[in-house]
Amino acid sequence: MDELVFFTYPSCTSCRKAKKWLKANSIPFTERHIFREPPTEEELKQLLMMTTEGLDELLATRSQSYKDLDVDVDDLHLSEILRMLTNDPKLLKRPILTDGKKLIVGYQPEGLKSLSNKKKLLQKTS
Repeated sequence: MDELVFFTYPSCTSCRKAKKWLKANSIPFTERHIFREPPTEEELKQLLMMTTEGLDELLATRSQSYKDLDVDVDDLHLSEILRMLTNDPKLLKRPILTDGKKLIVGYQPEGLKSLSNKKKLLQKTS
């Protein structure tokens, strides 16, 4: 399995649940504080390519940061959106987990189980 990157915020309940699940299932991951070390514009492009719902899957529309926006996101170019998300990672849902091929946004036990199953399968073939 490629390296699992876990974008997290320690005060986030969903992030704490996901981290606890990963540790309990011995899934190795690289933890990145989403506000101190936010995804780069290139990383965000890669994340967007893995989504099934596009920007809606990553954008925290219930956050105060989103509500305070004075623009319609649908009217922005991709480069503007990427810059905005990099500059204000509060606009991103969390946690975000990716191994470069699969994306899990939020605490989703079923998605985490699929990562665990993939890891076990790869260990058996090694």
